[in-house]
Amino acid sequence: MLCCGGRFEVDSKKERLSNIVQMEALEGYWEDTDNAAKIQKEKSILEETVFSVKKVEDLYEEFFILTDFATKDDDESSALEAFGVFDNFIKYYSELEKKALLSGEVDPNNAIVSINAGAGGTESCDWAQMLYRMVTRWAEHRKFSCQILDQQVGDSAGIKSVTFMVNGNFAYGLLKSESGIHRLVRISPFDANKRRHTSFASIFVVPELDDTIEIKIEDKDIKIDVFRAGGAGGQGVNTTDSAVRITHFPSGIVVTCQNERSQVQNKAQAMKVLKSRLYDRAMAEKRAKEKEIESEKKEIGWGSQIRSYVLHPYKLVKDHRTSYEVSTAEKVLDGDLDDFMAAYLQWMACGD
Repeated sequence: MLCCGGRFEVDSKKERLSNIVQMEALEGYWEDTDNAAKIQKEKSILEETVFSVKKVEDLYEEFFILTDFATKDDDESSALEAFGVFDNFIKYYSELEKKALLSGEVDPNNAIVSINAGAGGTESCDWAQMLYRMVTRWAEHRKFSCQILDQQVGDSAGIKSVTFMVNGNFAYGLLKSESGIHRLVRISPFDANKRRHTSFASIFVVPELDDTIEIKIEDKDIKIDVFRAGGAGGQGVNTTDSAVRITHFPSGIVVTCQNERSQVQNKAQAMKVLKSRLYDRAMAEKRAKEKEIESEKKEIGWGSQIRSYVLHPYKLVKDHRTSYEVSTAEKVLDGDLDDFMAAYLQWMACGD
């Protein structure tokens, strides 16, 4: 019988779940909505881990029972069923392995993702759109929700930039593997001569912060601008003065939000993004001092990419940090990122 509960501290997680159930029964618990929401997220993460450990142990036991039947009775159907059970076992166990490596303070948090086209006009804008689709499809596969906070469309096709929230347990811990420059090689659909083009775009991922992490922002350090944001439907249609741009002078960070219905909501979302980026910058500076390494942020161009996607003359997606690569480029661009994320977490755990 496989027992991996000790490794994942299942007993302590079950005890915490029991405490949460008792807290939920207390008078006034649900009236503090912010605190209740934070605890409910913690409960969801704990339940997910406990369920996964139980599932892995049950699948392991079922596999050996079926294998025993197939061996004793020469039962082909039991053998085939055993292979199916083993595939599910590997799937759940791989997820647990990833969770074991997600031990950072903000790894369980939602993620704020920004995608920006590099130099190259329409080609790069189209590539940025493809990356946006890749990340959102990955989120959909996991039943995570996505919410666009700001978007600038390309002049001819694609997007110049987009910032969006990915809501789900460990969204940041998993998506942080995607931060960096992504390079695409393909026959351009915009080139009448069908020549091969190379395009670049960047993905920048930061955690959504809750009230347990304090980021202090002085009023004198920021400038808030309100501007007109237009909806779909043509010139002047659904245009309001609700879009908000916040400039943080000490860091030079500028964030915008224009997809909420009111100026107040856009301002709140923009402040949330600003705090998350300031936190990420502070953590990056701390890591740089500890490891005496250079900042990871590089020019969106040659020699700085973390991953290459080659669609012509052959199919290959290769991560240049971990050396993990696959030939199923279409599946990766359709959101099949889990193996790249697992390789990245293992690479980080081994000290780069």
